[in-house]
Amino acid sequence: MTTTEHPLLNQESYDPNRMLDGVIEKMGLKNDAALSRVMEVAPPVISKVRHRRLPVGASLLIRLHEVSGLSIAELRQLMGDRRQKFRASDTYGRPPAQMGMGSSGLGNSV
Repeated sequence: MTTTEHPLLNQESYDPNRMLDGVIEKMGLKNDAALSRVMEVAPPVISKVRHRRLPVGASLLIRLHEVSGLSIAELRQLMGDRRQKFRASDTYGRPPAQMGMGSSGLGNSV
């Protein structure tokens, strides 16, 4: 899946600029470059998010939370993310497959 196919990027309510501008204002920063320095991310990351070439992923959202003090819910509300569930993947929470385990689940004894 390319970034342009990400379902969040096609939501009408999704506007990452509103979130980035809100964080910049709350923190009293001058611009995106100052935000990227505070977040310790490369400036092109912020630019790609602004131009909707990159969705706001979990790691970026968590980092924004850490530096701004805004909750994840507040950040998602600012950017217009109206999804009810936010999952990293469809395999999240599944138990790992048992590979090469004996019937006891403890592996081979020496």
